[in-house]
Amino acid sequence: MTDPIAYKNNPLAALQVPEFRSLLTGRFCFVLAFRMLGTLVGWWMYELTNAPFAIGLIGLAEVIPALSLALYAGHVIDISEKKGLLLKGLGAYFACSLIMLFLSTSSFNMHFGKTAVIVGIYTVIFMTGIVRSFSGPVFGAIVGQMMPKEKLQNAITWNQGAWLSASVFGHAIAGFSIAYIHNFGTLIIITILMALSFLVLTTIKRKPAAATGDKRTWESVKEGLNFVFKTKEVLGALSLDLFAVLFGGAVAMVPVYASDILKVGPIGFGWLNSAADIGSIAVVIGLAFFPLKKKQGKTLLLVVAGFGLCIIVFALSELFWLSFAALLISGLLDGISMVVRGTIVQLKTPDEMRGRVMSVNSMFINSSNELGQFESGLAAKCFGVVPSVIFGGAMTLLVVVITWVKAPSLKEMEY
Repeated sequence: MTDPIAYKNNPLAALQVPEFRSLLTGRFCFVLAFRMLGTLVGWWMYELTNAPFAIGLIGLAEVIPALSLALYAGHVIDISEKKGLLLKGLGAYFACSLIMLFLSTSSFNMHFGKTAVIVGIYTVIFMTGIVRSFSGPVFGAIVGQMMPKEKLQNAITWNQGAWLSASVFGHAIAGFSIAYIHNFGTLIIITILMALSFLVLTTIKRKPAAATGDKRTWESVKEGLNFVFKTKEVLGALSLDLFAVLFGGAVAMVPVYASDILKVGPIGFGWLNSAADIGSIAVVIGLAFFPLKKKQGKTLLLVVAGFGLCIIVFALSELFWLSFAALLISGLLDGISMVVRGTIVQLKTPDEMRGRVMSVNSMFINSSNELGQFESGLAAKCFGVVPSVIFGGAMTLLVVVITWVKAPSLKEMEY
């Protein structure tokens, strides 16, 4: 019998599973395309409207369906075969990328005008929010179902690494491709990557339902919510990250900083947009080889506080290198937060509830990015861009102080 301690100390343990490597490859291609699309849409919308609030509305357009359907999606994931559900979601994303490609053509612009393009973008983003409510949590559920417990922490770290790597390259490649092959060419690359992700993920094995469908939908949803709210470490970690991302969403205003404050154009915009992810992937790879051994809960609180300070520095900076460094360090700290939070959620969740818990996780974490984008756009409209970002960083610090006082079990947690 293989020693579980040896698995835990082997930084490549999860990568020894061929199916997990396929999942990482397919997810890498998907997130690469997804991040390129997000970068493109932010730049494209600001190009069309010259209004920071319009960027914020992109986040709102996606988060409304994602939040509305998240709990139901968790129930569906738990009672469904997960590979098939994932492939349906990827097929829908592919269709959305084709529609975006059509909106970017000169023929569409000529016949229907700028207003139709703007409405079309918001409509497609709304559609991706519907799909995301299912496809996002199912990735996490498959990882938990695929890997044995002794390899799970290592698998979570590499899964985060793949996600962050794709984010880095997605943001940077989008910046370069917007500059050199413009919106239409960038969307061709995105569409190809979506198709490639679909093909790679067809090779993983079927993942049967871990829960029965004999419960009514609302009873199943309540069971998932009760689990999260009764498991204080999970609730504390998710709540902390929710509010930190909600108020510290400086990345939403990067198009404005790149265009109007730092004046670095689309290439500089791409690098600024990827700075946080570069920092995150560096620390996540480091954590794969040198995992946190103790005081993970206290570390989580401290790195979120550091994240808030970095956002304030970014808000005040008028120098490209300082802005890039602030976002880079914020990514380093956020990477630690993601690994700690992800490990807590996966280790505490039984197989039959992974879909519902991952959906609640999606509501708390993933949707907070879009809500944070909307909050940033609204605050920028009310107070101005720079004061709104300073406010976000300060609120992040306040959230950490409140959590430190109100959630002692999270502060003392170790795994």
